[in-house]
Amino acid sequence: MIDRLVRIAVLSAPLLAACPALAKEPPAKEAPTKAPPAAEAPAARAPSAGQSAARDRQKTCGTEWRALTDAQKAAQGPKWPQYWSKCNKRLKGGDKA
Repeated sequence: MIDRLVRIAVLSAPLLAACPALAKEPPAKEAPTKAPPAAEAPAARAPSAGQSAARDRQKTCGTEWRALTDAQKAAQGPKWPQYWSKCNKRLKGGDKA
């Protein structure tokens, strides 16, 4: 095991010594060009109506979940995913109960 570590150290020493030498090379002299504004990353797309509705439902259910006491959470379901599933169906109107 120690022999392997010594070999690695001996073989990697030239690589470690070459890294700073490569980094210190001056870059090629080129005229600085600024990218035109059109080449910038495109702006983030606005969420669709369905995505916005899903986010609103998730925020509503999250607020309800945080407002529940531990006893109420145990009665609703022990974990957030189960509660989220029931709440999401209720807010969508899929659960008529």
